[in-house]
Amino acid sequence: MSKAPQNAVRPFGWQDKLGYSMGDMGCNFSFQLVSTFMQLFYLQYIGIESGHYATIILISKAFDAVNDIVIGNLVDTKKIGKKSKYMPWIILGAVTLVIFNVMLFAPVKNFPYAGKYAWCLVSYCLWSIAYTMVNVPYGSLHSVITDDPQQRVTLSTFRSIGAALPAIIVMVALPGIVYSKQTNAAGEEIDVLKGETLLPVALVMSVFAFFVLWGTTKLVKERVHREGTENVTGFKAIISSAKSYFTNRAMVGATIATVASVGLINSTMSLNNMVFQYFFNDASKTGIAMIGSYAPMIIVMVLIGKLTKKFGKKNVLVTAMLIGAISGVVSLFAPITPDSKGMIVYIICLMGLNVGNAVFQISVWAIVADCIEVSARKTGKSEEGSLYALYSFFRKLAQGIGQAVVSWGLVAINFKEGDNAIQEAGFGDKVKMLYIILLMVASVISFLAMKFIYNIGKKEEEEFAKKAA
Repeated sequence: MSKAPQNAVRPFGWQDKLGYSMGDMGCNFSFQLVSTFMQLFYLQYIGIESGHYATIILISKAFDAVNDIVIGNLVDTKKIGKKSKYMPWIILGAVTLVIFNVMLFAPVKNFPYAGKYAWCLVSYCLWSIAYTMVNVPYGSLHSVITDDPQQRVTLSTFRSIGAALPAIIVMVALPGIVYSKQTNAAGEEIDVLKGETLLPVALVMSVFAFFVLWGTTKLVKERVHREGTENVTGFKAIISSAKSYFTNRAMVGATIATVASVGLINSTMSLNNMVFQYFFNDASKTGIAMIGSYAPMIIVMVLIGKLTKKFGKKNVLVTAMLIGAISGVVSLFAPITPDSKGMIVYIICLMGLNVGNAVFQISVWAIVADCIEVSARKTGKSEEGSLYALYSFFRKLAQGIGQAVVSWGLVAINFKEGDNAIQEAGFGDKVKMLYIILLMVASVISFLAMKFIYNIGKKEEEEFAKKAA
């Protein structure tokens, strides 16, 4: 491993931080829309049954298993640009992401049921290919922009800042656009998803995604160079990177925590929409729940650098996740009522539940970069793309698991599909409890994985810093 000549590349600085934050901003203009509204779009507007939707997600994620590994291998072994290993892949992926993000929210409500099913499955698989072509090379950049652990924490923090803007737009601004008040057959005023509005929303957000991703390719510089993997291709390269991945204890621990965090927290946000839609009976106030999700994250963004420098990333994470797990138990018995007072209690509960996830989401990219660094020092191979692709695969698998769990959970509590369906009495309370339980379970699993499996502590981080100096 070596660094690029100092006179050839400017020192690490604000352009790298801004550019890297724009990358996750671009990814999340698409991802947040899909993770928050795709399930609601196909269940409530298009009319796919919950059990069938779970099958679609599992099939598409199985496809994603091949997709991620293949694209990760291509990024490592096929340089499609003259100067950069990663930037041309990001631009290619950004163009296709615009097309398939729009396709995913096409209003196919009047298709035959089999046609709806096929459209959802095919368009989601195509979207997954496009998203992977952006996200794998973008994520791989983290480990080659700098090899300094604290600078990686800074990049991870700025990545989280970039991701927050699309999340705020999706959670705060969109509910007022995509929901309307209507009266159902029982004479009750309910919130109904206006599915036809999601097509123009998807188009606008996709165009924004393209331009901010283009900005990433212009601002970020690659400084760390490792020996290439061009001579190891195809199946041999996949086996080599898989061996590096699964013999890396820190990577295994981080992956388990990621599956819990992404699968049972990030990928279940549609349930939060349903809590406001069916328990508080006011979907327009869904954005208020952003306080519960992002207040801890904003605090963590300010403190994360100092905390991890003093205590190490592992110790900070384990403590925060334990707080989240304890908050989950408390939330199960909290007096959450379907009124404004209960809404305040609910938001406070979410704040406690999201403490661990906030710390994890901000620092996870630095953790993954450290894990890749461990493999690079151990094997001497340039496998950033393949290793990140495997990690990305597990993130996407977690997304599929989360959405499937939500669908099966909705079946268990007798959710009625359709844009004007009447839910049975007590449904709102059931969906609220389902959401809280999933958040609590995620915190417990993440705590155990980072405490007992992940093994890059403060001492190892200090050794990385000495070698990077």
